[in-house]
Amino acid sequence: MKIPFLAVAFVLAASVLTAMPAIEQNTFTPDQIKWGPAPPFVPAGAQLAVLEGNPMASSGDYTIRLKMPDGYKIAPHTHPLRENVTVVSGTLLVGMGDQWDASKTMKFPAGSFAYLDPSMHHYAGAAGETIVQIHGLSPVKFNYINPADDPSMKK
Repeated sequence: MKIPFLAVAFVLAASVLTAMPAIEQNTFTPDQIKWGPAPPFVPAGAQLAVLEGNPMASSGDYTIRLKMPDGYKIAPHTHPLRENVTVVSGTLLVGMGDQWDASKTMKFPAGSFAYLDPSMHHYAGAAGETIVQIHGLSPVKFNYINPADDPSMKK
């Protein structure tokens, strides 16, 4: 009995695919993004999703999303490495300086992009539920201008 060429090709393709190691997910639809609690160095109430890389590693690229509830605030801080921020939804509030001053915040709607170079003193918040995507080089680190503002130091 002669087996059709397409049937043989299908069986071979299936065996090759099943023998290949599983590959890390590198594409996401919104429903595939896995949200969890944000790390303790940002105030409670936000959620974090790691899309790529390890933001806490000593090196390498990362991409994360931070989902903040309405009224959420991150106190003035800096980062040792550049932070690239894209507003996915909602409105991100950003101000520059060493003290939170709502009158000096700028509003960035969905679709906005900003990069913050190392040591730029800034603070951020959310007007409405807001999702931002942040990418850069690991590790992610927050250096609060006022150490008492660091949520990871509060018991």
